[in-house]
Amino acid sequence: MKLTTKSEYSLLALTYLARHQKRGYIRMEDIADQYGISKKYLEQIFISLKQARYITTKTGAGGGYKLTIPADQISLAEIIRLMDGALAPTVAASKYFFEHTPLEKEEKIMQVFKEIRDYISGKVEGMKISDLV
Repeated sequence: MKLTTKSEYSLLALTYLARHQKRGYIRMEDIADQYGISKKYLEQIFISLKQARYITTKTGAGGGYKLTIPADQISLAEIIRLMDGALAPTVAASKYFFEHTPLEKEEKIMQVFKEIRDYISGKVEGMKISDLV
């Protein structure tokens, strides 16, 4: 598994929103400035997070973004899968994004990749955004 910047920035943004949730709606510029993320790229990420109902927006004065789901109910795995797809090192070992590949013909190789998948999945399924705050 290799995280793209979409996953990395999503996790950063959600962590920032969780950390500052008492302030209410948070401006995107605050997050972009904090982490040095392009505002335009962050906008694209927020579209995905909003469509998946992790965040909500408010326009106008005092507007911005906030979590719609409590941070202790959002796993890192959910966000990584939303942005990057499978957690497994190969789709042939994936539970959610499975596809047949020639690699399946080698049982011992598949066993290694499934063990890697299970280890990674166990770590990021159990870790919540609130754990990062």
